[in-house]
Amino acid sequence: MTAAGCSLDVPDPAAPKVVPTTLGVATPTITPGYDAAAVAGQDMPFAAGDSLPAGVPVGISDGLAQAPGWKPGKQNVAGENQYIKADGCVVAAKVRTNQWPLTTSGNDKTSTVELFTYLDSTILPDYLTPANLRWGGEPDKPAPNVEVLVLERRPTSGAKATSIMARMFSKTGSSVYISISCPDQGTLSAAKADVAQRLAVVPPSN
Repeated sequence: MTAAGCSLDVPDPAAPKVVPTTLGVATPTITPGYDAAAVAGQDMPFAAGDSLPAGVPVGISDGLAQAPGWKPGKQNVAGENQYIKADGCVVAAKVRTNQWPLTTSGNDKTSTVELFTYLDSTILPDYLTPANLRWGGEPDKPAPNVEVLVLERRPTSGAKATSIMARMFSKTGSSVYISISCPDQGTLSAAKADVAQRLAVVPPSN
């Protein structure tokens, strides 16, 4: 597991379960007091994470598979879906559940930092920058944003340019993890734009 080469895996404490990447939540769950439509229609900054239903995980869309220049790679391998671009970029996306040991109640940002630190103890909070992904919605149409943290390091000689996006949802006990690996910084910037537009985080349903 090396952050510089973007080979960070997501080994989860307490033998967590894996949630397959889907276009939406496969099995709707009735959660008293939770208004799925209202939550899905608003931005999901770190401070709003407590509005989600307890124990009901988020999902990740597979919209990147239909983006120009992209095609599906390995699918649902240990819960991870891969997407490959013609220019050599590779994106891997996964959702993990039962992340409770890494969560701080009511504080998704702190919990997300804990996730990165768990993956690599050399990662400091100052290395992480905020960014946004789509919070549901349809590609090429306006949608709310979900706040994530990003780890990005410029490649050393001969290494690939990489970026890692992650968000811990403390209330749900689940996390989203997306890694992007490209031949150079230029192709990485283009791939990040595609991910932001096409790879949406799917809110929990009722």
